[in-house]
Amino acid sequence: MSMFGKWFGSGGKSGKAPTPQEAVQKLRETEEMLAKKQDFLEKKIDQELMTAKKNGTKNKRAALQALKRKKRYEQQLNQIDGTLSTIEFQREALENANTNTEVLKNMGYAAKAMKAAHENMDIDKVDDLMAEINEQQEVAQEISDVISRPIGFGEEYDEDELMAELEELEQEELDANLLEIQGTEDVPLPSVPSTSLPSKPAAAKKQEEDEDDMADLEAWAAT
Repeated sequence: MSMFGKWFGSGGKSGKAPTPQEAVQKLRETEEMLAKKQDFLEKKIDQELMTAKKNGTKNKRAALQALKRKKRYEQQLNQIDGTLSTIEFQREALENANTNTEVLKNMGYAAKAMKAAHENMDIDKVDDLMAEINEQQEVAQEISDVISRPIGFGEEYDEDELMAELEELEQEELDANLLEIQGTEDVPLPSVPSTSLPSKPAAAKKQEEDEDDMADLEAWAAT
C-alpha cells in the first residue's frame, strides 16, 4: 500500500474518494504530528550542543560524536520543515477547492430556484398582467372621480355672477368705512378755557418780599 493510501485510506471495495473536509482534517493531524517531532529534534540538538561544549578538548571523541548527532538531527529538522511547507500548501489548496465547490453548489441551487420561479412565466404573460393592472387602475380612478362628484340639483352656479356679487359687497363695505371717517371730522374740538390761572398765594408772596428785604439789609451792613 502506498503512503497516500495509508494516510487517506484505500477506500475499500467501493473505491469512494474522501471528501475535502476529511482530507483537510488528515493533513492537519499530520501537521500537528510533525510539529511535535520538530520540538523533539530542537531539544535533542540543544542537548548535543551542550554535550559537545561540556567535553570540549577534554574528550574530543565524545564531543565529535555529539556534533555528528547534532548535524543529523538538524538534517531531519530541515526535512520536516520542507514537508510541513508542502503539506500546508496542499491543505490550503484543498480548502480553496472545497470553498469553490460549495460556492458552485449554492449557485446551482439558486439557479434551480430561479428557474422554478420563472417556470410558469414568460414575456407575453407579464405584458398581459401589466396591461390588466393598468386597466384596473384606470377603472379605480374613474370610480374615485364619480364618488367625489357632488350629488344634488341646482348646485351649479355662474362664476361671473358670484364674482359680481362679491365685488358689490366689498364696495358696500368700503362706502361704510368712508362714512365713518367723514363723521369723525364733523365733531367739534374742545374750546380753550377763558379763565386765567390762579396767582401765587398771599403768604408765599409776603415770604418772598421778606427775603428780599433781609438780603438788602445784609448788603447795607456789609458796606
